[in-house]
Amino acid sequence: MTLQAQFEQAQADSKNLPERPDNLTLLKIYALFKQASSGDATGERPGMTDFVGRAKWDAWNELKGISQDDAKQQYIDLIESLKD
Repeated sequence: MTLQAQFEQAQADSKNLPERPDNLTLLKIYALFKQASSGDATGERPGMTDFVGRAKWDAWNELKGISQDDAKQQYIDLIESLKD
């Protein structure tokens, strides 16, 4: 199975996890997905009043420089670890 196919399967699996991950894990899932699909963070960092948007952008920006393929593999591994 190709990396892209595994990534797409992990996306589907992420919607059917046995329990909802904690907020830090959800941020990591979001950030890895964004890095894998879009590359490095873009746009302006959301303002102080947008707590959720700012946290998501910061988590994504922390992955700056990680290749899209590496981010896909990390995403796949994280989703797999949450399925157990």
